[in-house]
Amino acid sequence: MDRVFIIAEAGVNHNGSVQMALDLIALAAEAGVDAVKFQTFKAEKEISRFAPKAEYQLATTDPGETQLEMAKKLEFDQVVHRRLIEHCQDCGVSFLSAPSDLDSLDLLTKTLDLPCIKIPSGEVTNGQLLLRAAASGKAVILSTGMSTIGEVEMALAVLAYGYSQLQEPPSPEAFRRAYCLPEGQAKLAANVRLLHCTTEYPTPYGQVNLRAMDSLQQAFGLPVGLSDHTEGTAVAIAAVTRGASIIEKHFTLDKSLPGPDHQASLSPQELKEMVNAIRQVEEAFGSGVKVPAPAEIKNMAVARKSLVAAVSIMAGEVFSLENLTAKRPGTGISPMLYWDYLGKKATRSYQPDEQID
Repeated sequence: MDRVFIIAEAGVNHNGSVQMALDLIALAAEAGVDAVKFQTFKAEKEISRFAPKAEYQLATTDPGETQLEMAKKLEFDQVVHRRLIEHCQDCGVSFLSAPSDLDSLDLLTKTLDLPCIKIPSGEVTNGQLLLRAAASGKAVILSTGMSTIGEVEMALAVLAYGYSQLQEPPSPEAFRRAYCLPEGQAKLAANVRLLHCTTEYPTPYGQVNLRAMDSLQQAFGLPVGLSDHTEGTAVAIAAVTRGASIIEKHFTLDKSLPGPDHQASLSPQELKEMVNAIRQVEEAFGSGVKVPAPAEIKNMAVARKSLVAAVSIMAGEVFSLENLTAKRPGTGISPMLYWDYLGKKATRSYQPDEQID
C-alpha cells in the first residue's frame, strides 16, 4: 500500500497567536507528519450572531461569549497565511487548510493557489462551497462527519459537476447526471479523497465506527482515511491497519490551554509517538506472501526438529513408534517423513538422540 498521509490538525489551537501557529508547525514537522492543517474563515461570513456553541465548546471556552465572538478571535488574514505557508515550506511539510466560507475558499484556491484544500464535515451539505471548490480545479479532501452515505453521494455529485465544468445550469438533477457520467467519476477519482469522521470532541470510542471506512470505500471507490477526534492514538493506528490512506489528528502545544479543541488534541510527544507507530505498522504490512522472513531463516534449524532415535537402535532393527521420535535441532530429516520411516530397517546403529539419516 502507499504511504499513509499524516495530517497534523493545528486547527484553531493557535488561539489567535501567530507565534503559536508557527510553533505548532515546527513541532509537527519534528514529529514527522506530512502536512499541517489550519482552518481558514471569516467568522461573520460563516457564523450567525444567533448561532449557539456546541456542548464541547461551552465546556472548554467562556460560556458567556457567542460562537461568533469566539471564532472572531481565531481568524488569520492573508498575510498570516502566507507566513504560515512559508514556514511550512521551511520545515519540509505541506500547508493545508479548511475553508468555511466562499471568500476563504477563494483565498486558498485563487490568491494562495494551494494545490489541495480540506472541506470540513460541516460543509458536506454546503453546495455553493463544494461547487466552487471543484470549479477551482484543486484537489479536495472531504471530511464526512455527521453524514449519511446519501449525503456524501450528493456532495460528490456536486464536486463531479464542478470538476467537469458542464454547461448545464447547476441543480440537483445536473449534479446527479455529472456524477453518473464516466468523466465525472474519473474527475472524482483523480481529485477527491474521503475522510470518515465522528464530529464530537473527544469522540467516545464506541461511536467511532471504523467499519464505516469500508462502507465509504465500497460505495464510492475512492481512497478513504480517518479524521480522528478520540483521545489517544489507538484508533488512528487501528484505522491504518484497516486501510486508511490519510490520518488527520488534532494536536496542541498544551492540552491545558484555553480554547475549544485543546483538550481533545494530542501533545507534541503523543503526535510524534503516533507518527512513529503508524510508520512501524506500515513497515509491518509486508507483501502478503506467506514465506519465511529473512530474519527467521537462521532460526529454522534451531526451532524445528529432526527425526532422532528415541532409544538405542541396532543396525537392522525396524523403526517403530517406540524407537523413533522428533527432537531439536532441525538440521536432519524432517519429522514430516516420520511415517515413511516406520517399518523400515535401520542401516546402522543409533545412540539415543542421534539424528536418523
